Amino acid sequence: MIDEFNALGIQGLKVEDLNLLNGRYINLEYTFASGQTAKLLKDSNIYWGNQIEIPGSSRCYGLAADNKYLLVCEYGGNGAEPEIVVYKRRKFSDMEKK
Repeated sequence: MIDEFNALGIQGLKVEDLNLLNGRYINLEYTFASGQTAKLLKDSNIYWGNQIEIPGSSRCYGLAADNKYLLVCEYGGNGAEPEIVVYKRRKFSDMEKK
């Protein structure tokens, strides 16, 4: 998963480790251009993730992944004004599919 996050090529994002995180604590609500809001994670799930400070910014990248999706978001202090940077389905090798 670390390699997958780093391969996204997001400026200032260098992932060195991931931690187990409870969905209830990291499931932020995003506002879309239409004004609708939604949460992308499940409160009851456990995710691999991390918080990484963005160099030269007061904002952070928030990372979350499970066996199906990778999520990278950006937010301010205490999760303020979260924005989705990348939300994508993970690709698995033939070995992992078995």
